[in-house]
Amino acid sequence: MELKDWLNSINLNKKNLIDEDASVEKDYSPYIINRCLSGHFDLILLVNEMNLYSSLPKKMQYDFYVNSVRKRKRFSPWMRKDEIDNINVIKKYYECSNERAKEIIKILNKEQVDFIKSKFEIGGKK
Repeated sequence: MELKDWLNSINLNKKNLIDEDASVEKDYSPYIINRCLSGHFDLILLVNEMNLYSSLPKKMQYDFYVNSVRKRKRFSPWMRKDEIDNINVIKKYYECSNERAKEIIKILNKEQVDFIKSKFEIGGKK
């Protein structure tokens, strides 16, 4: 099973994949599912609850989500590596936290970010 299959069964079609085929339970990754679902404001409390009971069996965690999450199309993009690198440079330049750096990067244009990156470039061969 792929990640999108698990997320679609939780968010959209409500089809319990583990009940259909018990052998796919080993493919279920509670950490990754929690990480994906935590990006949605309406699911934060449910994900927090699952984090509190992370010792539950995979099937119980999956059943909780299938039966508790309201049916809705959800999409949350992951941060790309270059965005993470930019945030690290901004944190270093402004000496601020992750949250503050994420706010700052939203108001900077590409040239400003490149200028900040150039301040930390060290000469020599790569």
